[in-house]
Amino acid sequence: MKIAVWDTYVNRKDGFLMHFDILVPDNIKDENQVLGYGKKYLNTKSFDTSNLTSDECRFCHIEKASPELIRLIQTQGYAIIEMENCH
Repeated sequence: MKIAVWDTYVNRKDGFLMHFDILVPDNIKDENQVLGYGKKYLNTKSFDTSNLTSDECRFCHIEKASPELIRLIQTQGYAIIEMENCH
């Protein structure tokens, strides 16, 4: 499975900058759908963040998914890779 990687940076209200990737099947081109996945992820966090818009989330590249990512994407439609300041 090929996946689209959306590079995402969101300001936390405590001053930290979150960096995470939203991974979706490569046939998903609807930016609003990808942003919806990102907002759903942000709602699971115990801290407040700024709004997630297309200014913070941009398509980056296509890559081949690992078996673990394929399972996540098949289960929930997307996957998140936490990079920085996500906890």
